[in-house]
Amino acid sequence: MGSHSLSRRDFVKRVVGGAAAMSLPWTLLARAGAAGGPPRPNIVLCMTDDQGWGDTGYNGHPFLKTPVLDEMAASGVRFTRFYAAAPVCSPTRGSVMTGRHPNRFGCFTYGKPIRIQEKTIAQAVKTAGYTTGHFGKWHLNGKSGAGRPILADDPLSPGKLGFDEWLSAHNYFDLNPSFGRNGEPVAFTGDGSDIVVEEALKFIRAAAERKQPFLAVIWYGSPHGPYRALEKDRAPYADRPTREQNYFGELTAVDRSMGRLRGELRRLGIADNTLLWFCSDNGGAFGRLSTGGLRGGKATLWEGGIRVPGLVEWPGRIRRPATTDVPAFTSDIYPTIVDLLGITVADQVLPLDGISLVPLLHGRMESRPVPMAFWVYAGGGRGGHAALIDDQYKLHLNPGGGGQTSRPTSRPARRAGGRPVLLYDLVKDPRETTDLAVAEGERADTMRRALETWRESVRKSLAGGDYKT
Repeated sequence: MGSHSLSRRDFVKRVVGGAAAMSLPWTLLARAGAAGGPPRPNIVLCMTDDQGWGDTGYNGHPFLKTPVLDEMAASGVRFTRFYAAAPVCSPTRGSVMTGRHPNRFGCFTYGKPIRIQEKTIAQAVKTAGYTTGHFGKWHLNGKSGAGRPILADDPLSPGKLGFDEWLSAHNYFDLNPSFGRNGEPVAFTGDGSDIVVEEALKFIRAAAERKQPFLAVIWYGSPHGPYRALEKDRAPYADRPTREQNYFGELTAVDRSMGRLRGELRRLGIADNTLLWFCSDNGGAFGRLSTGGLRGGKATLWEGGIRVPGLVEWPGRIRRPATTDVPAFTSDIYPTIVDLLGITVADQVLPLDGISLVPLLHGRMESRPVPMAFWVYAGGGRGGHAALIDDQYKLHLNPGGGGQTSRPTSRPARRAGGRPVLLYDLVKDPRETTDLAVAEGERADTMRRALETWRESVRKSLAGGDYKT
């Protein structure tokens, strides 16, 4: 892994300008669907709700069993440093849909809506002949009712943002959930993870029968509280307190449903041509075991709040398993798929904050070419905790400044405009214990300026500057 730090000019050009995110070369294979190239891949995007980086067997959990996720980690691409674009759910989901930081369109925290002017991944792939489906938690319509179905008159339903079929709830769910099926309420009995996968598989089977490429977005409601698992899923953890039995039982159900999904893709004969992406919407919410011992947790920009499980499986194209330390985040999903399919999106809303990871999936990216920026928005847009990850280094600006709950353990040695500045080497110090802002003063200053420039770009987006009138 390299240790470069981009200049302010390069960061502005490559991230704030946005165009680079759409033009990275796919040097190993022809673009999917191009003349003489490989067929267009099916795409399945799975996301859990509050699953921390430590909440998998393959990341070393002491007793949680996730055999299916462990198998995916052993057979595809395993990201050791995959991040949610935000430390809570709705903003991260908006980043998946758009490739943009959610503050650009006012989705500052959970329950805040996406803007209808945004271009979504569902809208993008439909231009390439894909059928699209959403199954599970939505939480991008400005409503927060847990377990409530999304109805047909909702102006920000999945159907209004590019999905042909949807079975969706406003927020999290666990047992015996209710959803809106294309806007009509329907109640189910059983575990929510099993249900959304079975409903997604109906959509997938129909598309496979028509030989039509598909995008299936499966957004789980687990393991979000209040933690209610089936008795059979609690049983492996019978020696744990009841609350833990339910929490880990919900993750067991997620893992089982992922096995059902993978098995049916193979039975249908389409697994080789299906890109399956798995991650979580924010860091751990269930203590240090959930975060894997990383600092902080959900609702913070410390590693425990944004570093999450990240897996990509694509058997026909990723022939050999790989583990990568290259940082990546949920904002990369949109530009990766657009690049993969060679799509030109009409009236694309720019700038994007993610980049295409196609070179990484084919073993051609050894370090991330641009930093990743994060920001917990505070009133007026001038404050709030912000962070910049540039390869192995992470800069915090104004930690403790609104919207986050894990404050610095000691007084920062450097300040900018009265705001504290902290710098960590995440390779040597993943738990963010040793501040390098003084020892690496020049690097800290360069990263801080880049972060401030990016935040100014976000403010312009938030004011509506990215939309054509």
